[in-house]
Amino acid sequence: MERALEVTAGGRVLWGTLALAAPGLNLKLAGIGDRDTPELRYLIRVFGSRALALGLGYLMSDEQARRRWRRLCLVVDVCDTAAGAVHVVRGDVPRATAAGLAAITGAYAATGVLALRAEKRAP
Repeated sequence: MERALEVTAGGRVLWGTLALAAPGLNLKLAGIGDRDTPELRYLIRVFGSRALALGLGYLMSDEQARRRWRRLCLVVDVCDTAAGAVHVVRGDVPRATAAGLAAITGAYAATGVLALRAEKRAP
């Protein structure tokens, strides 16, 4: 389970770095490059900072601190997935984009839930 958590943290670092360095590319990869505006680039960079901090925070922590980071990441991933689901239902964002991003954050959330369950079963 720890390896899966490290991979998700690495994904956060990669995605966050990309969002900070190349927000326009991030928009294209998300399928909304046609909506590129300075305001959206700013928000992508804000997201990137958060993703980078979550990933590095986890990877740079000892085991006790990682327990807290797992919970923090889970809260963020559940909120992001719920927000994506709302936009899928509303249809105010291209549905494929919202669904794809919600699937990614949903997978992160599922990994977090499985980690918490494993943690509770551990002696």
